[in-house]
Amino acid sequence: MLRLRLIVVCAAALLAGAAPAGELRCDYWPSSYVPHELVDIPVLMDVGFWVHVLNQDEVIKLRQVSIHDHEGCLDLEVLCNFKLTLSCSITPTDAIEGQYSCSMQGADIDPPEGIATVCAQLEDAKLGGQPGGSRDVHVATVTIRVVPR
Repeated sequence: MLRLRLIVVCAAALLAGAAPAGELRCDYWPSSYVPHELVDIPVLMDVGFWVHVLNQDEVIKLRQVSIHDHEGCLDLEVLCNFKLTLSCSITPTDAIEGQYSCSMQGADIDPPEGIATVCAQLEDAKLGGQPGGSRDVHVATVTIRVVPR
C-alpha cells in the first residue's frame, strides 16, 4: 500500500511539472500515430511602400489651343498602400522648340486608390521644325515622381 501511494505521488509530481511549450516527452506515442500540436510560431513581415499606375502605357496627346500653344492631359489611375503626393517634370526631345511645362491636379492620393491628372503644355512652339502633316511626333517626355506625405 505504501508503495502504491509512493507511485501515485511521483506520478502527480511528474504531471505537475509538465514539459514547457515546444517540448513533448513520453515513453510511447499516445493512442495511434496521430500528430500532436507542439508549438505555435508567429510569422512577421515588414510591409514596404507600394504604388502602381494602372494606365502607365498611355500617352499625352497635345492639342492646339492657339497657333503656337498646345496642351494635353491624362488621368492617372493610381493604386497605393500609403498617402502620397505626385509631381511631374517634362523633358523636351528637341523635335519642336518651345517652352514646355507640366502640371498635376489631384496630386495628393490616399490609399487604396485615386486619380491624378497630369497635363503637358507647349507655348511658343516653333512649328517649322517638322514637316506639315506629321503625326504622333514624340516632342517631350513627362516624368512622374512620388513622395510619401
